[in-house]
Formats: sequence, C-alpha cells, structure tokens
Amino acid sequence: MSGLLAGKRLLVTGVITDSSIAFGVAKVAQENGASVVLTGYGRLSLVERIAKRLPETAPVIELDVTNAEHLAALPDKVREHMDGVDGLVHSIGFAPQSALGGQFLNAGWDDVSTALQVSTYSYQSLAVACLPLMQPGGSIVGLTFDATKAWPVYDWMGVAKAGLESASRYLALHLGKQGIRSNLVSAGPLRTMAAKSIPGFEQFEEAWSERAPLGWDLSDTEPAARAVCALLSDWFPATTGEIVHVDGGYHALGA
Repeated sequence: MSGLLAGKRLLVTGVITDSSIAFGVAKVAQENGASVVLTGYGRLSLVERIAKRLPETAPVIELDVTNAEHLAALPDKVREHMDGVDGLVHSIGFAPQSALGGQFLNAGWDDVSTALQVSTYSYQSLAVACLPLMQPGGSIVGLTFDATKAWPVYDWMGVAKAGLESASRYLALHLGKQGIRSNLVSAGPLRTMAAKSIPGFEQFEEAWSERAPLGWDLSDTEPAARAVCALLSDWFPATTGEIVHVDGGYHALGA
C-alpha cells in the first residue's frame, strides 16, 4: 500500500457530519494508506452512517471523554479493530451556550468547567488512555482556533483553546521521552456543526473571507485535514509542541 500514511493505524475522534474537519482527516488518511477507527458520542448511529461515506467504512467506538469508564475501556475496544495506534486525532470541543456569544462575564463555573473538561482536559485524558496502544514514533494531533487573541463571540471556548494549546506543549514535554509527538493545527473558520453552534460566528467568516492573503473557503476542510495528516506522518519526526496555522495566512496580519 502506498501513500503518506501507508500502514499507519489512526484513531480519529470528533466525526459528527461529513463537513467536520475530523471527517476530512479520516478521508484523506484512508486515501493515503491509513487504517482508521472513529469514536463517536451521543448519536452513535449518525456517526456510523457518516462513517459509510468514507472511502472505506470505518468502525465506530462509543467514547464520552468525560466518562472515566469509557476512557479505561478504550484500548481494549480499539484492539478489536487494530493492534495499536500510530496516530491519534483530537477533534473534540464543547461549551454550553451560556459560555459563548458574548456571555463571558455572565457564565457560571458549572458551564465553564464543562467547556474546560471537554475541550481542554480531554486532550490529556484521551492521550493517556491511548498510551498503552502507542509506540515511539507515534503522533497526537489536535485542532485549535487561534487562542493568542480574544475573539468577540468565542468567550470561554477561546479560554479553553488557550488551555488546549498549553496542554499540547506539556504533552510534548512529557511524552517526548517515549518518542511521541504532540502538535496542533489552527484552522481558520469553517462551516462545521461546531461553528454553527456559536452565536455570531459569521463575524469570523466575513473577516477571513475579506482579509486572508491566500483567500479562505469556509466550506473546504481539506487543507486543515491535509495538515493534520502531514503531522501524523513520518515527515515531521522532530516536530512537537508546534501549532501549524491553516488559515489562509490571516494570523500573520496586523489589525
């Protein structure tokens, strides 16, 4: 089998619809020779239906990253489909509506803690759960949205992403001894289900479409998916703790 990811075994989280970045990653990965297992949460039958739209139907494992039993059982569930994991994709994020859309000053701790557990802490907990499956040379890749700035409607999700970016650096520090890399891809705004759930997210869309030096297609997840797959491959063997921007160059501009 040929391709950038030939022979690689990947666990991809966060596939909800075929417009999600995670679906794009799974598709590009399969096209480049990888074996893929997906995880789903909630409407598992929906994820299983979406999995059939991939070049090869991928098995789906139920995973709630806030459930300690699910995390503990994950290695055995993965082994039912493949004997190890070379790459792990974290595409998980959630914040209650009260923590978004300009509600930064009003959000209570219960909702904020939910956002941080699902969107930030899960990067560490998912990685730790998968360590028994991983060998030196393994790669963990997560998805962020530029957390160096405060965005008008992103609020506590922005804080959670800042924590995610820090968590990736610490994971790079602590897993480096085992030869496992941790990197993030910072994509521009895309019309995914997650984005549609954020009130006022169209403000991002307008800015990117007008200002990104390379232009920006709000519906094309493939550039971000390709970057994730590149980081999962053996072509970045000495890169860890990095954030790769796939945003048409928008991040490089001044206000």
